[in-house]
Amino acid sequence: MLKHYIEKILRAKVYDVAIETPLDKALSLSERLNNTVLLKREDLQPVFSFKIRGAYNKMSLLDESAKAKGVIAASAGNHAQGVALSAKYLGIKALIVMPKTTPEIKVKSVKSRGAKIVLFGDSYDDAYAHAKELAEQKGMVFIHPYDDPDVIAGQGTVAMEILRQQTGDLQAIFVPVGGGGLIAGVAAYVKFVRPDIKIIGVEPDDADCLNRALQAKSRVIIKQVGLFADGVAVKQVGEEPFRLAQHYVDEVITVNTDEICAAIKDIFDDTRSIAEPAGALAIAGLKKYVEREQVTGQTLVAIDSGANINFDRLRYVAERAQVGEHREILLAVTIPEVPGSFLHFCKMLGGRSITEFNYRYFNPAQAQVFVGLSSSGLEADRATVVNELQEQGFPVTDMTANELAKEHIRYMVGGHAPCELSELIYSLEFPERPGALLKFLLALGGRWNISLFHYRNHGAAFGKVLMGVQIANAEKPVFEHCLDGLGFIYQEETDNPAYRLFSGGNAK
Repeated sequence: MLKHYIEKILRAKVYDVAIETPLDKALSLSERLNNTVLLKREDLQPVFSFKIRGAYNKMSLLDESAKAKGVIAASAGNHAQGVALSAKYLGIKALIVMPKTTPEIKVKSVKSRGAKIVLFGDSYDDAYAHAKELAEQKGMVFIHPYDDPDVIAGQGTVAMEILRQQTGDLQAIFVPVGGGGLIAGVAAYVKFVRPDIKIIGVEPDDADCLNRALQAKSRVIIKQVGLFADGVAVKQVGEEPFRLAQHYVDEVITVNTDEICAAIKDIFDDTRSIAEPAGALAIAGLKKYVEREQVTGQTLVAIDSGANINFDRLRYVAERAQVGEHREILLAVTIPEVPGSFLHFCKMLGGRSITEFNYRYFNPAQAQVFVGLSSSGLEADRATVVNELQEQGFPVTDMTANELAKEHIRYMVGGHAPCELSELIYSLEFPERPGALLKFLLALGGRWNISLFHYRNHGAAFGKVLMGVQIANAEKPVFEHCLDGLGFIYQEETDNPAYRLFSGGNAK
């Protein structure tokens, strides 16, 4: 099986359009981690992503009759650009189906390379199903983004370059995982040539389709995937990638959104380039591996797989990076509402910098404060701070890992209801396109009174809302049936401690 892939990788015709990307040392990160960290710079490809390799290899191998029919693909970004550029070079007509939620910058990039675009559905799965239908109707060749041996072989040329560029010590290669095409190609080549090198996949903890599949020993379908790292937001790993991964991938590490944001910052600090969330996954996993295994003096490679990030998302990345580096702690602290108590509280913090402080007078006896504090960079520092404050009589709730607190509540402190409102609280996600928010509000109509509403655009494909609605318990099934009809992702947050402390009518 491996020999077959080695032959395909060695014969891959990727360099007509792709470049051999450098393997750069991340100087600052290497020093900080006490290991040699090397970045495989796939963000420097003509389409700012490794996807050009697999797309071109597959399309270059089509016979003349297939090329004459044209190609079709489904993608929200990187694969689409790879197919479009490959089609332009080969003189093949290309049709790309993209979700309606695809950012305009990616749509324009694909159009600029001569491909025709059909916008369909709100997710990749919608676009994929429609693309398969169109391929059948029009007789076009479907170019799969990852579940195809020729695509996998094209991606495998990344590994061929790594081993040629780093001939000495190399303990592990960290690979971002979506559908699995990249890690399948890398693992196949590396395990044939240097089986001593570990191949470690990295996935977001809310889109870990390979991790779950390896644990279950079969391909599972994730009902709902996180959207932050949209380049790897895949519900099921590919069949062929999974077959290879079972034999040749050593392990999969999962990372959270904050850790990904911190990795984006790490890459920027060392290269002055900005990785997309999926592109920074490997660095996030590498850092977690080093911390877990306490390894030093090793040579570790991380594949920076892409740089197609919307500029508007950078503010969100910057907000979350400090927490991801363990350099910011977010706490809810109760202090007495008496003169001098805030001064006493600040003195207790010693030399720590306050990165955020949100408070509004509400209760004559006590105040709820949302505070951000600088941290040493060590995970254990959080527990130390919490224990110190509690020993001094300050009730503390650690909000550092509370998503609702970081997404919404930190911007809404002071919004306690003045009295009991009998409200239910929901967090919702909906496709971020013109009219979506209005459609949502119109669907609710005037039946229920909205008592709280927080919306903040992060420049992502899906918008997020925190909403309070005054509703009787008997009406709750009817209300949720309305949300189900809209097709939005939602979750009740009424008992979330962040809401109870800072916005609820019955603060606990």
